[in-house]
This record gives sequence, structure tokens and C-alpha cells, in this order.
Amino acid sequence: MALGLFRVCLVVVTAIVNHPLLFPRENATVPENEEEILRKMQEHQEKLQLEQLRLEEEVARLLAEKEALKQAEEEGQQQREAYTAWNLWSTLCMILFLIIEIWRQDYQDTPFPECPAGDEDELSGLGGAPLKGLPLPNKATLDHFYEHCIRSATGDAARTREFVEGFVDDLLEALRNVYSRNTDMEMEDFIGVGSMYENWQVERPLQCHLYVPFTPPEPYSFRPELWCSSLSVPLDRQGYGQIKVTLADGDPLGCACSNTKLGEDMLCLLHGKSGGVQPSRGGGDEMKDLLCSRESSHLDAMQLPKEPHRGPPASSTDWFLSFAVSEQQFLRMMGKALPEDACHLSCLQIASFLLSKQSRLSGPSGLHSYHLKTVLLHLLLSRKAADWKASQLGVRLQELFRFLERSLQEKKLHHFFVGNHKVPEAMGLPEVVRRAEPINLFRPFVLQRTLYHSTMDFFYEMLRNAPTLISEYSLHVPSDRASPPPKAVAL
Repeated sequence: MALGLFRVCLVVVTAIVNHPLLFPRENATVPENEEEILRKMQEHQEKLQLEQLRLEEEVARLLAEKEALKQAEEEGQQQREAYTAWNLWSTLCMILFLIIEIWRQDYQDTPFPECPAGDEDELSGLGGAPLKGLPLPNKATLDHFYEHCIRSATGDAARTREFVEGFVDDLLEALRNVYSRNTDMEMEDFIGVGSMYENWQVERPLQCHLYVPFTPPEPYSFRPELWCSSLSVPLDRQGYGQIKVTLADGDPLGCACSNTKLGEDMLCLLHGKSGGVQPSRGGGDEMKDLLCSRESSHLDAMQLPKEPHRGPPASSTDWFLSFAVSEQQFLRMMGKALPEDACHLSCLQIASFLLSKQSRLSGPSGLHSYHLKTVLLHLLLSRKAADWKASQLGVRLQELFRFLERSLQEKKLHHFFVGNHKVPEAMGLPEVVRRAEPINLFRPFVLQRTLYHSTMDFFYEMLRNAPTLISEYSLHVPSDRASPPPKAVAL
């Protein structure tokens, strides 16, 4: 507005100055300076126009900056409001997820409700019609089936164990007579594990699984390195560990010289001046003689004629971790607390029998007897001792299959010992195992959809065939009742 007023005043002044009445043409002194005055006034007018343009541009720039600043403030306010709302929503979601997870853990730890006869609890088949509970025969038929097809089939287990144990004792004694106590591994007494020694094996031929521990000669010892002792473990190494050969108790990487000040005129014959392990007196590679890898002091499976692995390990120094001994100890400990005629092993025997028969009909699947055993171990911790009376066999068997079905649907069945804080401390498990992240035994189903769907079909087909199998076998003694020659494996 001020600039426009200034321009109007300038035009008025110019008009007055150039008016003919103010400067008459008779004045003789004006003409010679008129052109100069007009030129200067024109230059001045041009300067004023340029200044006007500059001022207009400056005003436009200020207005634009003011508008941009206002818009930025509005956007910032909106972002702050959105960020606050997002933080609130994220917090609420986190709290909700935490509540759901706590509820889910509590729900998993809560035992299944009792299922009396005639219960209409449904097991929904994958992609098929609902399947009502496990349609077991009546109690009399089930008891008859167990007595004539399960108990009688395992009656020869004691004789088979006695034969195999005597044979293995003679074999180990012969080995002890030929090895050197100073240089060779020392064989200890064997340990029987698995279904044969847990009294629930139903498969034929009867098999005895034996572990033969061995110890290195003095001053060496074995030190296990569990996979769960590190912060991050690759997926292909979960369930494996390594066994390190150590020297002396004071120094796992050397000998006692590291903790003892040697004089200047004294030398450790094991390490020498360099501090590295010296070759043995026989001139051979001492670590190789102890079945170690060439690159490390860990036991190497390639150095052995045959110790078996389950699945492809990451390297030959990775050993599959077995809890077979701990599982057997847990079942023995629980058996002392359960009623004298407890049905927990009978339940596992019948489930394993149905799984074996269905495997012969449909072929192998992703479901194994170890999964059934794991489910039973979880149920033993969630049920009272009185719930395992012999009269509860049918109820507990249905519960086992409902637990297994839910685990299959969720594709999650945790290992019983790893990361399970409910395992009694009397078991003496290492603390690193108790604190470890649980291992999902059904993890292959997450990665392999074809295997998962075929296993679910296998599972529901097994449940549908269960009544027919139980009824048929309860009326006819199986043709494979006769005991074949005993077979010893996994020495």
C-alpha cells in the first residue's frame, strides 16, 4: 500500500514539474537544460521501477516463507499427534500380546479337562469333516486288547534284555583285555535306554539300545560344550553339541604349568617353550590318537568306525544331544509317585501300537513314537498322580491324542527337557539346559508344507482306523506274536 501511494505522489510531482504554466516556454534558460533534466528524471524513474520490483519480490518471498512456515508447523503438529497416537496404540498392542502370551502359557500348562465316556469333544480334521473324539471301544474291549495284544507281545522283553546284556558284557570284557590303560580309551559299563528299558516297546523285532561310555586316558578328560551355552545358535546346529578333549583340571587348553611358576631352568615337556602341545613320546599325533579333529581338540565322528548321527550335522565335530538317560530316569522317578497300577505306560504302548500299524498301511510320516513319548512326559507333569489309575486308561489315551492334535495344528511341540523350568530339580539337569530357549520338535512342519499336510492326513486316518484295529486285534491274536531272534543295536 505504501509503495502504491509513493508511486502516485511521484506521478503528481512529475506532472506538476512538467506543466507548461509552471515553466513557460519564453524562459530562455530552460531549453538548454531540459533534455538533461528529462534524462535524469527518466533514469530516476527507472531506478524507482526497479526498486518497486525488488520490493514486490521481497514481499512475495516473505509471504511465501510465512506460508511455508505455517504449513510446516501444521504438518509437524499432525506428525506429533500421529506419533503420539502410534505410541499409544503400540503400547496397547504390546500389552495385549503380553496378556495373550501369558494366558496361552497358562492354558498350555493347565491339564486338559476330564473327558468322560460319550464326550462330544470334536477333533476337526484338516480340510475334512469334523472327527468326534477318539472313538474307542468300551472298557472291556480295550482291556482285552491290551492284555492279549500289548502285554503278551512284550512279555519276552525281559529274556531278550538278559540275552543281549550277557552278550555285551562278554564283548566289553574282551575289549578291556586288549586295550592299554595308558594310551587307549577306557570302556565303561553299558547303559540301556529306550522303549525296551522303559517297558513300553511294542514293535517287533524287539531291539535293545545300549550306550557304552568311554573315557580318555589320564591326564585327559572330556568337557561337553552344549549348543545352548552361546547367545546365538544357527538353526542347523540346534540339538547338537561338541566334546572337547582337555588336559588337567586347572587348564582346559593345556596343563597345570599355566598355573605354576616354572623356574628359568625348567621346561614343560608337554608345551615346550612355544606353549603349544608337544607330540607324544611315541612320535604320533596325540590329538588324533584321542579321536580328535585335525583342526581342533574336539572329538571327530570321522575318527570313529561308526557313532550314529540323527540328521546331517553342521560338521563332523557336532554330536547329536540325547536325553534318553534323563528320560528314563524321569519315568522311573514318576513311576514311584504314581499308583501301583498306573496306566501311563499302557497309554503310550497303545498309541505307539496304533502309530506303527498306520505306518504299515500308509507309509512313513513326520510323526514318530518319540513325539508320543514327549506328549506323555508333558502330561505326566500336568496331571495329578491319581489321574493315572488303570481305570483312567481310555480317558488318558484320548487326552494324549488331543494334546498331540493341538500341537500339530499349532506346529509346535516343545522338547520336554530343554528350556522347561517345570522339570524337577532332582533330575540334576545342567542349568544351561534349563535356561535355554525351548526346541520345537515340530519345526520341520513350519518349513515343509507338503510334509505337514501329509502328516495331518496320516494322523486323522490313524484316529479313524483306531476302533477297527483295536477291535480286530482284540479278537485275533496277531500273527507276529512269536518272538523272533533278539536283535541288539546301537552299541
